Amino acid sequence: MSYCVNCGVELDPSLASCPLCGTPVIHPGELKKAAAHSPYPRRKGQVEAVRRKDLGILLSIVLSATAVGCALLNLFVFTGSLWSLTIIGICIILFVLMIPAFIYTRLPIYLSLLFDGAAVGTYLYMLTYLTASSEWFLGLAVPILLLVTILVEIFTLLIRTLPTSTIATALYFFAEIGILCAGMELLIDRYLEYPLSLSWSAVVFVVCCIIITALITLLSVRRLREAVRRRLHF
Repeated sequence: MSYCVNCGVELDPSLASCPLCGTPVIHPGELKKAAAHSPYPRRKGQVEAVRRKDLGILLSIVLSATAVGCALLNLFVFTGSLWSLTIIGICIILFVLMIPAFIYTRLPIYLSLLFDGAAVGTYLYMLTYLTASSEWFLGLAVPILLLVTILVEIFTLLIRTLPTSTIATALYFFAEIGILCAGMELLIDRYLEYPLSLSWSAVVFVVCCIIITALITLLSVRRLREAVRRRLHF
């Protein structure tokens, strides 16, 4: 005994449609036959993934064209200043950052970070042609850049060699932030020929020390560490 799916009237097994509303009657066996002969392909198609090197070639061409185009505009059209050096420097930085990701993936990360620092240094040197004096480059920019590069290298070394977790990573991060701020203020005082002292960086350093103390406590007390992880879901 079957019923109409539309109006619910009882149907005779021999009927092809409902006598009341005219809805076609479809038997379960016919559904299985229809499913067996699906008009859609059974195998899923897959688009070929873009190769990293091909993407690297494309990005390199785009960056090169941008740098050359800005240089030609600066040389023949907008000749008031060397503004193109800012664009060319940014293209150099992006190209160096792109090398380990798309062009040469086996490049050691420590060497890659050194190249990144050298690229930023090159960009800052280009900016000296747009300023009245270049003393700030050797007196301030290079020391700060060296400090940042060394701290980034140390942070990477800690992450790759020591046991890592979210809490441990935060500990390394805040420790280096405190050192970076204190080092930057001392380098600025040295460049301006002021007495070496800590003012604004002391506040940052104290806050970082408080956070570091709390993180060390979490790492030391296992039960407290597990409770924080469960509540913060990490």
